[in-house]
Amino acid sequence: MIKSAADLKPGQRGMVKDFTDEYISLKLLEMGVLPGTEIEMKFAAPLGDPICVDVSGYALSLRLEEARTIILS
Repeated sequence: MIKSAADLKPGQRGMVKDFTDEYISLKLLEMGVLPGTEIEMKFAAPLGDPICVDVSGYALSLRLEEARTIILS
C-alpha cells in the first residue's frame, strides 16, 4: 500500500520518497519538500483541510490534494 503525506496522523513522521504530480512536485521542491526529507504531521484545520506539516524545521501548510501527491517511504 502506498502511503502519502495525507495519510499521516498528528505526530506521525514519514520520509519523502517520490511525487505523483509533476506540476505540484515543482512547487513542493521549491518549498523544501525534497526526496529524503523527513516530514511530521503537526495538525489539521478543524474541517481537516488544510494540514500543517513540519519540514526541515519550519511549518508548511498543505491542502490535502497537495499532500496526497507526496509519497512516503
